[in-house]
Amino acid sequence: MFTGLAEALDWLYATQMFGIKLGLAGMTRLLEECGVRYPRARVIHVAGTNGKGSTCAFAESVARAAGYTTGLFTSPHLVEFGERIRVNGQNIPDADAARLIWQVKETISAWETPPTFFEIVLAVAMLHFAERQVDIIILETGMGGRLDATNAVPKDVAVITPVGLDHCQYLGSTLYEIAGEKAAIMAWHRPALTAPQEPEAMRALHEHAQAMDTECRIIAEPCEQPLGLRGRYQKLNAALALAALHALPHFLCSAEEEARGLAGVRWPGRFEEAAPGVVMDGAHNPPAIRVLVQAWKEYYPGVKARCIYAGSADKALDEVITLLSGIVGEWILPPVQSPRILPQAEMAEKVRALSAAPVSTPATLAEALQSPAPGTLICGSFFLLGEAKAILQSRADYRMTQQ
Repeated sequence: MFTGLAEALDWLYATQMFGIKLGLAGMTRLLEECGVRYPRARVIHVAGTNGKGSTCAFAESVARAAGYTTGLFTSPHLVEFGERIRVNGQNIPDADAARLIWQVKETISAWETPPTFFEIVLAVAMLHFAERQVDIIILETGMGGRLDATNAVPKDVAVITPVGLDHCQYLGSTLYEIAGEKAAIMAWHRPALTAPQEPEAMRALHEHAQAMDTECRIIAEPCEQPLGLRGRYQKLNAALALAALHALPHFLCSAEEEARGLAGVRWPGRFEEAAPGVVMDGAHNPPAIRVLVQAWKEYYPGVKARCIYAGSADKALDEVITLLSGIVGEWILPPVQSPRILPQAEMAEKVRALSAAPVSTPATLAEALQSPAPGTLICGSFFLLGEAKAILQSRADYRMTQQ
């Protein structure tokens, strides 16, 4: 039996060797055997290419402000595993995470085909939500929608954030194909909502809504209330979240509670000011980078960024680097501990070919973060953000002990 979270996570992370397994049969079986196939809570299910996490965060914060007990499932985490599973805004306690991982391990011990890492984490989340008797669950898809493990959970409202070209090797090579995969989270006769989309994506959404005998309502008016997340684009994410909550059966929320939830939301890695003038953003594909560039120009007009950057090899890196070049005055390309990240030397060669700004390649990320002055932008990969956040937090904790 696991003695603590570290041992439980060692086992859990070892399941990543099974890779990505698209399909719902295994997840459905796992939820059934764990006794959480049909949650008593109302469920909002969110898919899309960009803005999923922020939309989920707005919905959770407003629901909590309205007095509901909330369960939030998102990925990836930046620093701590518990960030993926939250009840009332609090990470799952280490002891509960270890206990529930052990419970799932026991449940699947005789399976010939073991579940994936993501499936196990979702099962742990649903068990935790059941134990805490949450009223509203907000689920963020991992990838796609139709065959994503989260689609095995019955939902009351389906939400589609802006769709772009990403994960094309799994989801399709056109916006129509990708939007069709994400539209498949819609449920029969249940409300469906979408952010404004490109015509090709919208066609796929409307076709799927028709097949599910429902309507995919477009939420196009931005929320103009004060928000806890920065960036003009967050206004549409907030509007989508509010529409999703109000589409839930019997959801009640006063104007004051709504305002408090919107203003109080916090979501790491989304144009987050980690220190004065130091911004972290997990934008990693061209649509998200365009939004990031617009936000930088809005909040730091005329400032050329000192950009600490790393990107996954399977992303459209040439386009991302070209888009970022308009706001970057200096590139800092540190090594990052992930096999998905393009190696430092190859990244430096690519950046030098696409940008005229000077490039440096520090030996470690800690060296790159030695003195993050105002005007620093850390972006391109959640792996980078997670490592950077841990380094900055450890330094902040050390300074606190010296005071």
